[in-house]
Amino acid sequence: MIRRRTLLAFMASTTLPARFAWAEDAVSKPPAGPPPSAARIVNLAGMERVPGKRGGSIRMLIGGQRDIRFMPIIGYARLVGYDTDLKFQADILESYDVLEDRIFTFRIRKGHRWSDGSEFTTEDFRYWWEDVYKNKELYKGGIPVELRVDHQEPKFEILDKYTVRYTWQAPNPDFLAQLAAPVPLRLAMPAAYLKQFHKKYQEAETLAKLCKKYRAEKWTDLQQKMSRTSRPENPDLPTHDPWMNTTEPPAAQFIFKRNPYFHRVDEAGTQLPYIDEILLNNSSGDIIAAKAGSGDSDLQISNIDFSDYTFLKSAEDRLPIKVSLWRRTQGARIALFPNLNCNDEVWRSLLRDVRMRRALSLALDRTEINKAVFYGLARESANSILAESALFRTEYARAWAFHDVAQANRLLDELGLKRESPKGIRLLPDGRPATIVVDSAGENTFETDVLELVADHWRQIGIKLFTRTSQREIFRKRIVGGETIMSVFQGLDNGIPTADMSPRELAPTSDDQLHWPVWGLHYLSAGTDGHPPDLKEAVDLLDLMRAWRKAMTTAEREIIWHQMLKTFTDQVFTIGIVNAAKVPLVYSSKLRNLPADGLFGFDPTSYLGVYMPDTFWLQENS
Repeated sequence: MIRRRTLLAFMASTTLPARFAWAEDAVSKPPAGPPPSAARIVNLAGMERVPGKRGGSIRMLIGGQRDIRFMPIIGYARLVGYDTDLKFQADILESYDVLEDRIFTFRIRKGHRWSDGSEFTTEDFRYWWEDVYKNKELYKGGIPVELRVDHQEPKFEILDKYTVRYTWQAPNPDFLAQLAAPVPLRLAMPAAYLKQFHKKYQEAETLAKLCKKYRAEKWTDLQQKMSRTSRPENPDLPTHDPWMNTTEPPAAQFIFKRNPYFHRVDEAGTQLPYIDEILLNNSSGDIIAAKAGSGDSDLQISNIDFSDYTFLKSAEDRLPIKVSLWRRTQGARIALFPNLNCNDEVWRSLLRDVRMRRALSLALDRTEINKAVFYGLARESANSILAESALFRTEYARAWAFHDVAQANRLLDELGLKRESPKGIRLLPDGRPATIVVDSAGENTFETDVLELVADHWRQIGIKLFTRTSQREIFRKRIVGGETIMSVFQGLDNGIPTADMSPRELAPTSDDQLHWPVWGLHYLSAGTDGHPPDLKEAVDLLDLMRAWRKAMTTAEREIIWHQMLKTFTDQVFTIGIVNAAKVPLVYSSKLRNLPADGLFGFDPTSYLGVYMPDTFWLQENS
């Protein structure tokens, strides 16, 4: 942290040349293919934006090759997506109909093409459903759990070349939200391209050669590798995104060129996106803020945080850049996650007792953390939803999230954690010192500062804290494997939900959930892996989540949301510290149509996604 701040201070005092990539005649423009005959017309005036001019390129800095995953997220081309009011709208689809929340009819835009020029039809839906999802070699456990309702799969129908239908026997209210997600549920993929990697359509000898060429052990690995969309490493994979990767990894720079068949146009009929190229330049994550503040980025949203704001803002006086502060949407900017599935039997028993979780939360002086680390600009809160959500209630934010050391000590005394002296470390039931090792992925520089303060706070109640940092993949493996007692990360992804968005984050539904990964894995795998929850309140949350999926009205879903929020926060399954923190966005002063203020987060806004970066453009003389 000290090294990073020193570097930023040095950069602030040093005048460096700005290098912006906007030069219309210097960029080789991708050809513009015809948009669909029923193209989506984007009403820029209704979004308080101005029609733009096509051309130019913008540079972004990424902290490693894996961060090319930001592109399909912020590009935000979806069959059905959110607008800025978080209401659903047809996007790639021309239209859709929903009957009883269980019958979904989708219509494709006639003339729509993938980025390679191949036609987009219902064959692309059929291929993905029949030849991928229904293939036992590719999906051993059957179709994804997101496509099941009461363990039953939908009826899939092709009505004509441009119309498909999915029908469930019971409501599936989360279906559209899954399609609008940052990493969406895939229903259609480019069949004409992917069939060459499928044993149903390709000769075995040719498949073997392709496996060797692309370093895949078997055809199923090859199919999955060549169809990966969440991290678009295959430049040949056709896409509907506004920009398509043209660079094969590994590379120091990834070039994303505009999709010549993109389906959106502005009011004047100009095909989007306006920007011709996005250049992702690899850099060390630790110096991205410094480089962004020295003019090396035309649009920077990653690897910068509020702690960088003063330095970045000062660069406005030296360089043609601007810095805006957006509001983060996570339920907690930073939170602690007791692992209720940890292997240590003593700690597992303690952490499953709500008194332990409440004591640890009450011991935190959130006001001190807010002032010392977040300059007092964040909100002290449990890991819950934000005031920007219609579901917000103060009681959820305040649940066991106030500072009361005396009550915390009483709860630990009740648990039988003995303390030989008022300032000593308590002893576990087996005689060991009460020491908690908090695992961190080390991706946020302020975590160290926060955990130092948490260690001071917990020492007052006789709990010693140590921090262990590891790379994210190892970090998650340790948690799922039960080796981690507690971890630190950001809170709920979606802190601004509506009643019609799934409350699955509040229940054990995924192995990505750091507080109950094994229970989440059991749900995610439809019971084929992990273990079902055996803690009453966790079971209750899972039952409520299933009830939400069966609810027929928004009013019914709202009631269930509140029941789940009350249980989740009162039980302190996660220990939130602050939320509603600010995040800086750095961008070229030439860039137009980027809002000065917005909600920034992974879900549901897909970072910049709902603000439609394809409508951003570069003004030459500004």
